[in-house]
Amino acid sequence: MSGWRDLAARRFLDRLGGEIGMATSALAPVGVVAAIDQHAASVRDILAYGAPAAAAAVLLAGYARGVLDEAAAHGWSLPSIVEWAHADWTTLRLAAVCDLARRSDEPELALEA
Repeated sequence: MSGWRDLAARRFLDRLGGEIGMATSALAPVGVVAAIDQHAASVRDILAYGAPAAAAAVLLAGYARGVLDEAAAHGWSLPSIVEWAHADWTTLRLAAVCDLARRSDEPELALEA
């Protein structure tokens, strides 16, 4: 069953990354890349206290859903086109989560810090 959860989580994060336009984030200004890296470090720290048996993708997807739910409750919605130079906190945070998910197989990026 956990394999299904992991697969569903990865699909959600891949879709979210596509909606944000993660493919273009490599072209983002250096300051944006640094901001995403800082958000990724914060997310890793937060999730280090998560359920140790959970797969990284499941923890990341749950975190991203929580961010999306809270942002939507405050009237935020994902922009149709992200202007990375002017990206808001929520967009940068979600980009960091998607980036972590994409790189979660790399040992040095494991969520357990």
